[in-house]
Amino acid sequence: MQPRAAPGSRRRRALRAAATHVRTPTPTGDRVARTGDDDAPPSGDDAAGSADPEVVALTADAYVDVADAHDRLVALRDRFAATGDRRETFLSVYARMTGAVADRVDRGEFADAEWVRAYLVAFANHYRRAVHRYETGRVDAVPAPWVLAFDAARAERCLVAQDAALGVNAHINYDLSLALVDAGIDADRRTRRADHDAVIDVIHALVDDTQDALAARDAPGIAAVDDHLGRVDEWLTVVTIDECRSSAWRTAVAMTSRFSARRRFARWWNAATATGAAHLIHGTHANHRLHDALADLERADAND
Repeated sequence: MQPRAAPGSRRRRALRAAATHVRTPTPTGDRVARTGDDDAPPSGDDAAGSADPEVVALTADAYVDVADAHDRLVALRDRFAATGDRRETFLSVYARMTGAVADRVDRGEFADAEWVRAYLVAFANHYRRAVHRYETGRVDAVPAPWVLAFDAARAERCLVAQDAALGVNAHINYDLSLALVDAGIDADRRTRRADHDAVIDVIHALVDDTQDALAARDAPGIAAVDDHLGRVDEWLTVVTIDECRSSAWRTAVAMTSRFSARRRFARWWNAATATGAAHLIHGTHANHRLHDALADLERADAND
């Protein structure tokens, strides 16, 4: 088995793929992306010598329902935490969000509960596939925004806030529109759009808890900034995510257009904008003095 390519070379390949919307997945890659079927197992040089068998096992099979998705996301989060894998930072946010939306579905707070369940499972399967392919060394089949997020987590040089934001960017700005297409948006589109928009209420309810959880990850400065800004940072977070989710819906609509040129452009745009946003989030590394100052701020304890 050969070791994975250096993060820099993988990043360059992923960026070229995002710009041209040409990747080199397995022969069944397109079918996998549409249906959520499992990936073929790696073989030969495609297998990752450093793969964690437990992570591979937890992500090998497609999620079949919301309970399965949530249970395995939590188990994966716990595995990341046990091994010190910083991919746990984003997953702790995402697993909590999935559970909260599932609870509201069970309480009958969505008009089309079955569609929201299918939507949650499709969304989770996009994340699962990205983790599985990255873990098993098939990095060329991983979307560029996820390559950037996972490489950053592995390098352990980002701020806690950056690790979380890179994951949120890849999952919302890249995966979400594809998950909407997988779940189907054409039947009773108005009702489904309303259910899609209603998820922001869940996000709004969890912002404070999420900030507290991130601050507890050796980043007490997040709590200090939150205290100084009052409700401004919560408002900004919710408004930004709401706009990203609205953009994902518009992109999904374009992806289902009867015009092939519009469909192709929408997929290119989805990849290019999410990849560009990932570079912006990661951009503090371009200035070491700025990055170090932000790191000091994030680690600063307001009581010191």
